Amino acid sequence: MSVPVHRRKGSFLGTVRAVLWGFLGVRRNADYQDDIARLNPLHLIAVGVGMAFLFVLGLILLVNWVAG
Repeated sequence: MSVPVHRRKGSFLGTVRAVLWGFLGVRRNADYQDDIARLNPLHLIAVGVGMAFLFVLGLILLVNWVAG
């Protein structure tokens, strides 16, 4: 019996690792299936949006620093 989506309790670190592997596009199928069963999709979306924002902010800061 599967756990309802809103009751899944994955760790914050596990969610961050899953999103980072997703950004890189490198993930074993077994790990992917484990993440789907264990992690809350809403947490994945929130962490993904936050990390995308930090990535864009980092690029903007890098460009401003290089352009001087």
